[in-house]
Amino acid sequence: MKRVNRHYPPEFRKASVQQVVDGGRSDPAVARSLEMSAETLANWVARARRGEAPTQGSMRGPVSELEPEVTRLRQEVAKLRMEKGILKKSGGVLRQGVDVKYSWIEAHIGSYPVRPMCELLGVSASGFYTARSRAPAARTAEQVRIVAEIRRAQARHQGRYGRRRMTAEVGAVLGRPVNEKRIGRLMRIHGLGSRKRRRFRVVTTDSKHLHPVAPNVLGRDFEATAPNQKWLADLTYIPTDEGWLYLALLLDLFSRKLVGWAMSATVPQELTLAALAVALGWRNPAPGLMHHSDRGSQYAASDYRKVLQARGITVSMSRKGDCWDNAPME
Repeated sequence: MKRVNRHYPPEFRKASVQQVVDGGRSDPAVARSLEMSAETLANWVARARRGEAPTQGSMRGPVSELEPEVTRLRQEVAKLRMEKGILKKSGGVLRQGVDVKYSWIEAHIGSYPVRPMCELLGVSASGFYTARSRAPAARTAEQVRIVAEIRRAQARHQGRYGRRRMTAEVGAVLGRPVNEKRIGRLMRIHGLGSRKRRRFRVVTTDSKHLHPVAPNVLGRDFEATAPNQKWLADLTYIPTDEGWLYLALLLDLFSRKLVGWAMSATVPQELTLAALAVALGWRNPAPGLMHHSDRGSQYAASDYRKVLQARGITVSMSRKGDCWDNAPME
C-alpha cells in the first residue's frame, strides 16, 4: 500500500509521550492506537527521558483509500453541472435541425467543450468540425448578417425588442421582408431575446417605520353632522409627461369636499404638512376634530403629530393593510 510522511504538531507529540511515560503503556501499544510508527514514538520517548524536546519526526501510514473516490465524485459533479448548463441553454434547439444545432454549438464554443455539446444535442463532433471547415454558403453568410443586425438593433433599443418588432427592423435594414420565425429562432439561438421591463410601481404608503401608530378611533363611521368634525387624509399620485406628481389631500366628511391639498415631485414630510397647513388656515377648526389617515410615515411622523396635538385634534389611523378603513378617501 502506498505510504506517505505524516507530520504532527508539538501538542500531539507531547501527549503521545505522556501516554508511555506517565500512563505506563508500551511504545508499540500506544503507536498502534495512534496509527503511527512505533519507531518514531520510541525516539520521542527516548528524547523526552533525556530531557530533550521530541523532534518533528514522521509517521509512515497508509493514504486514505477514499481520496481516489472523492476525486472521481468531484469530477462527476463537475460534469453533471456542465451538462445541466448545456441542456438549460439549448432547450430551444433540441428539436431543431442539424444546422441550427451546429449554429448553437458555434455560438457557445467559448463556454463549453464541443464534444459534450454535440453528445447532448444528438449530433456528431466530426460532423460539426466538417461543417465548420466548409466554405460558408450564401444562406449562412446572410444569417451572419442578420444576427449582426439583430445585435445592433438590440443595442439601440436596450434589448427591449421582441421578434415582431425585430422582424420589421431587420427587414427595413435589408430592404426586403424577413421571416418572423427565422428572426425568433436566431434571437433564441444567440441569446438576443428581449428583456422585459419591470413595471414601475409607485408607493405612497410606507408603514414600515418606528413612529407610534394611533388606534382606529374613526371605526368606519363615515357620517358627520357638522363641518370640521371628521377629516380624512391620504396621498395619491398622478402620471404626467414629466414624471409622477404626488398629491396630498384632506377631505371633510360632512361636505365631502377637499379642504387641504399640496403637490410635489417627491414624497417628503413637508408635502403632508403643507396640505395640513392649507386646511387649518382655511377652516380653522375648533378642538375636538378627528383626523383619520393610513399608517404612512408622513402621517405618523412626530412633526405632523405635534401640529395636530397643538390644535387639539384627535388622531385616528387605519388598521394595517385595510384600505376600507379610509374608504371615502380612497
